[in-house]
Amino acid sequence: MPEVRVIDAEGEQVGVMETREALAKAEETGLDLVEVSANAKPPVCRIMDFGKYRYEESKKAADAKKKQSVVEIKEIKLRPKTDTHDLDFKVKNIKKFLEKNNKVKVTLRFRGREIVYAHSIGRAVLDKIVAAIGEDGVVVQPPMMEGRQMVMMVAPNRSSSCGLCYTPPHEISPFLQGMISKANTAALIKKTFLYSTTLSSILEMC
Repeated sequence: MPEVRVIDAEGEQVGVMETREALAKAEETGLDLVEVSANAKPPVCRIMDFGKYRYEESKKAADAKKKQSVVEIKEIKLRPKTDTHDLDFKVKNIKKFLEKNNKVKVTLRFRGREIVYAHSIGRAVLDKIVAAIGEDGVVVQPPMMEGRQMVMMVAPNRSSSCGLCYTPPHEISPFLQGMISKANTAALIKKTFLYSTTLSSILEMC
């Protein structure tokens, strides 16, 4: 390229000059001539300390990476007949993951005829987990069937990505129970339950 538009080390426009003249000007100041806009006509070059520039850019990238919140998805697997001791242990692990700002996928696996009781025993187990987690987490994906397993996703309570929370049926206050009627059931369920179940089963729980 015979000519380039030059910007000096202070950021001031020097103007268009021959490339060899621009290189000589950079050498006079002990700096480098760096092309910053190749598509411009003529191309734009800046006089700078290229080594220092690369160092500052890498430092900015490293600082930005530190500030990024990396959220991992951990998985906890259990069975419908998991005893109380094992269930408590798994809840502790869920809380540890949530404290580290990770989401937790809770997977309840069914074998044989256990699948028949998925919507009763299975949900009861997940309700216990939600109650035990308390304010440490929120359910961002309500329990749903995936083949022969029921899956629920829990996120840290400080996460604002969803702002939705599932409330287990047994935690509904007496006041809320008294508010339920045929007229407002649909609206109340939509606001209170993020639970994949039929309207009739919800009315039974209430």
